[in-house]
Formats: sequence, C-alpha cells, structure tokens
Amino acid sequence: MSGLPEIALARVYDPPGQGDGIRLLVDRLWPRGVARTALAHDAWLRDIAPSDALRRWFHADPSRGAAFREHYRAELDASPEAVARALEWCRRGPVTLLYAARERELNHARVLREYLIERLALPAGAPSTGVPRDDG
Repeated sequence: MSGLPEIALARVYDPPGQGDGIRLLVDRLWPRGVARTALAHDAWLRDIAPSDALRRWFHADPSRGAAFREHYRAELDASPEAVARALEWCRRGPVTLLYAARERELNHARVLREYLIERLALPAGAPSTGVPRDDG
C-alpha cells in the first residue's frame, strides 16, 4: 500500500469489525431502527452526506448512478470544510465509513470513499477541491 490510511465501508446494520478503526456515520439522516446509543461510532459527519434533494433524486431512480456520482462529487467540492473534517479523521488511522443504504455497490459512501482517497493522495499544498490533475 502507498502509505495512505485505509478507508473501509460498512452498513450501520453490520456488526462492528475488529479492524474498523475510527467509525464515521456519513448519512444525513439517522438510520432507521438504530438507537443512537446502540450504534458504535466515533462521529456523525452528516454535513458530508449528499443533500436531501440529491439523495431523493437518486433514490427515485437508481439507474442514475453515474450522474449521481458526478453531482455528489460537485457537492463535495463545494463543501471544503466538511471534506477537511473527514480528511482529519482519515489521517488519524484506519477509518470505516458507515452508511444505511441497502445497496452495497452503488451508494454515496462508496463515492465518498473514492473522493477522500483521491484527496489524501494529493501532494501537500495542492488544491483540495476539483479533479486531481495528471500533469505527467
């Protein structure tokens, strides 16, 4: 591995794993059926979740996955403070992003994970928003 912190994904309904590290809830709404005292998590980063309008738009038609990914990445670009807070957690060590979506392959946490990994790979002092450039 390149020395970047590990970022894993898990549904909030899955039992915690030994290697989860820091567990961050990344949903805007508290997960249904989960007591606030029952969820093993270190922080709730609701501001990094997709906007309510984007979430509803995507859930109305999951075939919009590619467009959702681009819209959500644009929202992340427009939220540098929320991204910076998430990156601070990620730099502390292994992180598990917790989400409630049933779909494990196409969900906002997967897009967020990809986005954070890209930001962690940027050289020090590089802009932290937008698409990373390949000047090679």
